[in-house]
Formats: sequence, C-alpha cells, structure tokens
Amino acid sequence: MKQKKKETDATYWHPAFYAGIQIELEEDADNLVFENEHQLGTKPMEIDVLIIKKETDRPVKKNIGRIFKKHNIIEYKSPDDSLNVDDFYKVYGYTCFYKADARYVNSIPADELTITFVAEKYPRKLIEHLKSVKKYRVEEKEKGIYYVYGDLIPIQILITKKLSAEENLWLKSLTNKLNETAAAEKLIENYMDHKESSLHRSMIETIMRANQKLFQEVNGMSDIFMEIVQEKFDRKLKEEVDKAVDKAVEEAVEEAVEEATEKAVKEKLTERISLIRKKCARNKSLARIADDLETDTDEIRSLYEVISKNPEKTVEELYQIIYGKAQK
Repeated sequence: MKQKKKETDATYWHPAFYAGIQIELEEDADNLVFENEHQLGTKPMEIDVLIIKKETDRPVKKNIGRIFKKHNIIEYKSPDDSLNVDDFYKVYGYTCFYKADARYVNSIPADELTITFVAEKYPRKLIEHLKSVKKYRVEEKEKGIYYVYGDLIPIQILITKKLSAEENLWLKSLTNKLNETAAAEKLIENYMDHKESSLHRSMIETIMRANQKLFQEVNGMSDIFMEIVQEKFDRKLKEEVDKAVDKAVEEAVEEAVEEATEKAVKEKLTERISLIRKKCARNKSLARIADDLETDTDEIRSLYEVISKNPEKTVEELYQIIYGKAQK
C-alpha cells in the first residue's frame, strides 16, 4: 500500500507477491476474489492487495488466511524494505477509508475487516510500539504468523523468512537472499508440477532473477532456465503477433467500411443527379423539382445549380464536379 512504488533493484516484487499469495490460498480460490492495487477513491491511494471472501461464513483453510473475514486488506513490503510504525497507521487509515468509501452507509461493517502486513524482516520497533503504546498483545500463532490482539479489526503480521517451507514455500522464497541449493531445488520441483500456471511462472521468474548465483549451482538449472526464458519469449512473440493481426484486421475493416460507404454515397448521389438532370432538361424550376422529389429547395439547390449550368455534362461528369466540390 503505497502512494508511490519503490523499486530497490531490477526485480519488481509486487506482481510476484500478488501471484504468490494466490498460490498460497489456491485451495480456497473459489471463495476469494483477489484485487491487485485496489484504488481508493479518486486520489492516488491504493491497497497492495484486496481479498474479498464470497462466502463470509466459510473459513479459509490456509494458515495465512485463517484470520480472514469478508474484506481483507494486505500490505506487502519487498525484501529490502521494512515495515515501520508509520506503515501501520497508514494502512490502518486506508482500511478505515476503504470502509467509509463504500456506496452505502455502513455497507462494510467494521467487524468484517482484517489487516495483514507482509514483510521479510521482523519489525521489532513496530512490535514494541504496538505493545507499549497501543497496549496490544502480539502472539506468534505458528512459524512466521503473528496475531495482533486488542483492536476491533483483526490484524496479523507475516514474516516471510520465518514461514514454514512446507506450508508456505512460495511466499517464504520470495526473497533475494535464498542461500540453500535444497530450497532452490524444491522450488524448481514444485514449479515443474505447475508449469502451466501463470502464477507459478511469475513467481519463479522473479525469484530466479533475484537469486541467479544460487540457481546456477542447481543441477539442470540451465535447461530449466532456458525453458522458462523460451516460454516467456514465446508468450511475448504471441502477444506481438496478436497485436499485429488485430491491427491489420482493424485497418482492413476500416478500409472496407470506407469503401462501402463511399460506394453507397456515390450510388445515392448519382441517382439524384440523374433525376434532377432529366427534370432540368424539361425546363422544370428548382421549386417544381423539389416538389417532385418531395424535398426542400435548400436540399437540392447546390445540385440544381451545377446541373443547370452544365447541361452538356454526363451524369458521371456531373458527379465528379459535385463530389470534387464536396471534398474541398
């Protein structure tokens, strides 16, 4: 939840985190709606991730989601960023704004909100502040998952490096500090079981870029890396081809419509020129011709003047004169 995104290196962490939290909660995905960078009001304020439960009474099975209620606000800090006291109040304020910004008064009850903070580093100063100033109680429910008690809104803090590798493999691995080849191998093994998943692909690409040296030490890594790079290239190529095809089709349709329109206009105008020409040949006045054609004199005045002044011209020649004037 930031007013301006901060990127500390070439790896952009937030899209990977958005993929990662969906992977972690995939068992309950049919009951959860995920919104990335949910916009608050009309000003540049946004929630990193908003998760809305479809069925409020249905509990989330995954450990990081057991606290969830109907509306769940998620704040994510990238590996080189830290969670501080001001972040807590900013996110809390955004949560209150999210509640108040609903269409109807109290349509989002306060007891249907939760706040989750996600960071790699343990926020010692923040925890001390919550205990000594806010008089909250902070308890580690399980590895890396801390519940904050004492507020109307349930709050939890997830410390990714302390999460269980068995329960939360992908969020735990969303770091630039992986240092065990076994962890890298486990990620690759899990990824190979989910190769068709765009979420897993987003995560592995980010993690591999951030920990290149470690992954180079994994046996067979070069082949897997090349496969991922090739998949990414193929996707990009397909996107570009699809764009080019769409553009060509759009241009072809526009050209066809333009040609059809021009043809229809010519047929209609040529027909009217022919009728007026025949009536002019019989020395009929402008008013009489307008009567015959059941139209106003102003509607055909310009045609009448050109035709009456050029009685020797053919219908096609008259069309070219009149169409040429219309184009100028």
